[in-house]
Amino acid sequence: MEQTPQDRPGIHRLGDSLVNFYVVEEPEGLVLVDAGLPGHWTLLVDALARIGASVTDIRAVLLTHAHPDHLGLAARLQREAGAAVWIHRADAPTLAAPNPALAAPKSERALVPYLLRRPAALALPLHLARRGGFRPAPVPRPGTFQSRLVLTGVPGTPEAVPLPGHTPGSVAYVFPGHGAVFTGDALVTYDGLTGARGPRLMCRGFSHDSAGALASLDRLSELAAGAGQGGDPTLFPGHGEPMVHGLSEAVTRARGLGVI
Repeated sequence: MEQTPQDRPGIHRLGDSLVNFYVVEEPEGLVLVDAGLPGHWTLLVDALARIGASVTDIRAVLLTHAHPDHLGLAARLQREAGAAVWIHRADAPTLAAPNPALAAPKSERALVPYLLRRPAALALPLHLARRGGFRPAPVPRPGTFQSRLVLTGVPGTPEAVPLPGHTPGSVAYVFPGHGAVFTGDALVTYDGLTGARGPRLMCRGFSHDSAGALASLDRLSELAAGAGQGGDPTLFPGHGEPMVHGLSEAVTRARGLGVI
């Protein structure tokens, strides 16, 4: 994926029409927020070459949660680039399982009713299968945290903010120097199962605890309110288009929609 109009200097949105991950440029090196699918390796290499970098410049991979469409390249980058991989402690067992795609906590609702209502949603599992999404490599010994924490050893010193609900260990990463909040699937602008666009929570077919996900929006409201003179942060979701200076609006709209 080429840069999109929502990209800003130092942040590059990668992936495809269904899955986002991001490269963040910092003076000390590059940070990957989420890690796409195994089939995204060539895309990542080519994108880094366009900014005069390579995978060995990636110092850290910050995983917003342990679903397979977010961790596909993490093990390879840990092994080949020596990148540190970070994840919330609650999702670390999923990440370390022999097949993380089979180890994630069960969603609140089965996928079948959603697929029956919207057969076009079958494109999503097919897309994941073609790009290796159902066999992501496990990541041994990731860095973990349990509560809100500034990651001082990571370029840009991002802050990890727990947002449990979509998974027990879902988090957002805040990069104050970029005015950016990466929300993974705790707040998205596209749900591939329902086909709905605009800021929202993921549907119950993809979420472990929708009531918890709804409650976690309060923490995102606090981030938007506390942004200070930098203005409302830009939302960079795991799925869908970023929203420039749109975190506050996104939270309000998602809360109004509730959970499907």
